[in-house]
Amino acid sequence: MIDVLLKGGPILWVILVLAVPVLAIVVERLLYFRKIATDEEKLFARVKGAMEKGHFDEALAICDTVEAPLGALIRVGIENRLLPENDLKEAVRDAAVRELPLIEQNIQAVNVIANISPMIGLLGTVVGIINSFNVLGSFGAVSDPSVLAKGISEALLNTGAGILVAVPSMVAYAWLSGRANAVIGRLESQANDLVRVVRRKP
Repeated sequence: MIDVLLKGGPILWVILVLAVPVLAIVVERLLYFRKIATDEEKLFARVKGAMEKGHFDEALAICDTVEAPLGALIRVGIENRLLPENDLKEAVRDAAVRELPLIEQNIQAVNVIANISPMIGLLGTVVGIINSFNVLGSFGAVSDPSVLAKGISEALLNTGAGILVAVPSMVAYAWLSGRANAVIGRLESQANDLVRVVRRKP
């Protein structure tokens, strides 16, 4: 394995290093989405029960115990509950928009890596081919094909590595984007439910 990495040259190492943040982001986002899904189910039920009894301070305290974006949304709704309904809706929607960067955090970085990995692999391919031609330029006719093997091997390894990192990264980006969009859609629905619940009390 080490021998393969050495044959690929420094550009191969760059490509492989790019796989590390992709893996880290996927794991972090997976844990995040799983956590907020669990929190939201419990949170909305608890807060709804408190608000229906008029215990708004209790509802605010509950919001502080979770990391889910819904907690920030509910807090804004409760704090602005005395506003006219249209203004309340606007405040809750603004709060939802402010939560989007947290929901989509680092996902775009996966897309960037998916796009640049093949390009870096192509660069490694070009470098490998150039090295092969340099051998030909230095020695003229080469009777032993193994003399060219290093450059050709470097070219192929970099091409393969670029694709190897890019394809899973593209799949990961599509999956993470889908999860983020699902959370955003759920947040919009919960925002509407929240306004209805808050407006039941003066």
